[in-house]
Parts: sequence; structure tokens; C-alpha cells
Amino acid sequence: MNIPPKGMRLHIGLFGRRNVGKSSLLNALTRQHVSIVSDVAGTTTDPVEKPMELLPIGPVQFIDTAGIDDAGTLGEMRVQRTRQVFDRTDLGILVTAAGEWGAFEDAVLDELKLRKIPVIVVLNKHDLSCEGQAVPEALIDADIACVQVSCVTGQGLAELRHALVQSAPDEFINTPSIVGDLVPPGELAVLVVPIDKEAPKGRLILPQVQTIRDLLDHDACCVVVKEHGLREALNRLKTPPALVVTDSQAFQQVSADTPDSIPMTSFSILFARFKGDLAEFARGARAIGRLKSGDRVMVCEACTHHPIEDDIGRVKIPAWLNRSVGGELVFTHLQGHDFPADLGDYKLVIHCGSCMHNRREVLSKIIRCRQAGVPVTNYGIAIAYSLGICERALRPFPDALQAFEAGTGDLGAGAVSVDR
Repeated sequence: MNIPPKGMRLHIGLFGRRNVGKSSLLNALTRQHVSIVSDVAGTTTDPVEKPMELLPIGPVQFIDTAGIDDAGTLGEMRVQRTRQVFDRTDLGILVTAAGEWGAFEDAVLDELKLRKIPVIVVLNKHDLSCEGQAVPEALIDADIACVQVSCVTGQGLAELRHALVQSAPDEFINTPSIVGDLVPPGELAVLVVPIDKEAPKGRLILPQVQTIRDLLDHDACCVVVKEHGLREALNRLKTPPALVVTDSQAFQQVSADTPDSIPMTSFSILFARFKGDLAEFARGARAIGRLKSGDRVMVCEACTHHPIEDDIGRVKIPAWLNRSVGGELVFTHLQGHDFPADLGDYKLVIHCGSCMHNRREVLSKIIRCRQAGVPVTNYGIAIAYSLGICERALRPFPDALQAFEAGTGDLGAGAVSVDR
């Protein structure tokens, strides 16, 4: 399938009151009937997502939301779903109509500003206003882009698309590298890819595919082997590779088979940097050394695959951490966009590589953990810490290594053996 991953798309959230034309605007922008449109306020309930290409940005993901002014018990649930969309919004569109700017719009604008999310205000239903709509003073004073649009006539849609391109965060115009900055052009990386029960039939998992593509984009070479073929592959090479990248579950064997002179890390750690804050994840790993039996640990997984009997998040990581602690921890497992408002009961949050989330959503979770005073780390870093090889796995990333070494706790505390 030649479809860009959802987590790589610019997420554009549409916010506003009920019946201001958010769904009509989404349909007009995508030139498709994506969202149901009616004159009945509150037609949109759950967020509606639609991917499309927006050049020169490339793949984007529009998210239509329920009205922020919805009322009643069910309405409050809809508003809560809308607020969750803020966590994964890279660029906001605040939709309003003539004469309707008020407290609700101010609240949405304040939330977007607080999160440092760029925003465009759309004055919709321009066809119903004979003399056009006056731009609210709050927008003029804040120097916020404002576009008058009619979804019926199409007026202003071209200007809105241009404003979206101009307001997009730079990382979506100049995409950062996953691994290309670690492997010079013409140099070689060896990728270790176990084919086990969790490997999808007939294909590689997304982080592996994206890493290969990033190496090709940076004119580097790669060799892909299974974990038991690494030593022979290294012996056959005339010169050592610039980097060895492994599935975190094979860390123990790969670390043993890779000479210490060759940099080594994991796909999960690469994505901790690409999708989140690697230094924060590295600091968070130190909390593993302070865990004790009975402490609560949250394990978050971005995708919603059906867990298998040897699942990495539900079976392997809990087993490794229990061995490290020397007791039984209490684990809570979450999937997809779910993330609790109250983190006070947890001593540690461990997140997957987040190939299915965009970076904004991962950073939102990190910020909420930081505000709650709860350490947060990543699958790969947690596994490396449990094995006592965290320093080596972070060596390709000096800033993250420094953050890890500056933390508290004994380096390599609780190292355990991993049986695959």
C-alpha cells in the first residue's frame, strides 16, 4: 500500500461552535462529502478524520470536531472528545460566523496559544453577509491569520489553502531525519529485524520500513538481517558499519554480537527522538531504578493491534521490569489516543515508539507527565536500562546520553537477562 503513515501527516484540527460550518468547510476543502452536514446543531458527534494531499506540504490529516459549545450530558462527552483532539493538532482552524465571536472562541484561541499551536481563523458563511464580516479586534491585536470563506460559492478557499501552507510548522516542510544524520552518504547501516510472532505476515513493521526509506533518502546503504545472522554479516563486511539498529527485543544478543567500537541503538529509540523528546525519555528511564514492588506503571501503545501471547507491552516489558525490581509491579495498559487526566497514582509511564502517532500527540503526553511530576520513558530505553546497556544504546545521541547520566540512580541498576 502506497499510503503515507498517519503519524507522518500534518494534523489540522477544525474547532468552533455548533453549526458554524466546520463540516461544510471540511467537505469544501477536500472536495468530498466526508462529514454529514445539516441545519441541526450538534450533527457531528465523534471527531471525523480525512487524509488528503496539500501541496507543497504533502500528506495532511483533517480532523472535524463536535461543537465546543455542546450542552447536556451527551454534549459534554462530545466536548471532551473535541478537547482530546487538541493533543494531536499541529495546526488549528477556528471556524466562526458573522457576529458569533465570544467566550467560546476566546477559549479555543487561548488553548491553541497555550499549546503553541499555529491557528487560522475562518469567518465562514461569507455568502450570507452582504457587506462582509468585520475581523474581531482580538485577532487584529494578536496578528492572527483570518480568512473569509463561503463553502457555498467557494470564495476564500484558495486563500485558506495558501494560509495553511504558510502557517504549517517548519518540521512538515523540512522533515527531520530518523537516522540519516547518523549515517553519512555512502556509508552502511546494519538493521536487525527479528521475524517472530509479532512480525506481520509478508511485510516489515512501519518503523523498519521508514528507517530504510530514510537511509535511502540520505544516500546511505543498509543491510537487513535477523538477529542470529548479525555476527556473520559483520564478519563479511570489509569495513565496519556506521551504525547497527536493532529491534529492542533483540538488544541483549545484538549488544553481545556488535563490537563496542560500532555504534548501536534500536528502532524504538530512533523513534523516541523522531516522535518525542529523547532527552526527556532518557531522564525518565532512571525512575526504573527507584521502582519497588506494588508501584503502578502505565504502558501506552499508539497502535491498537490484538495482543498476542508474547506481546511486548503486555508480557515482555512487565516481566523484565518485575525481574529488575525484584517484585511485582502493577501495570495499566492503554492503547490508541487514550490517556488519563489524573496521573497521580503512577510512578512511571512507558510509551511505545509511536509510529502511529504524530509528534504533537507524543509531546502532549510528555508535557502532561512533566506537569504531574511523573517520569516518562520509551519502550526501547526501558528495555536497554533493564539490560544494563542504556549508556551504549544512547551513545549515538550525546544530548540524551548526558541527560541520562545527569539523572539519579545507579547506572545499570537491576540489569536482567532477556529470554526471547
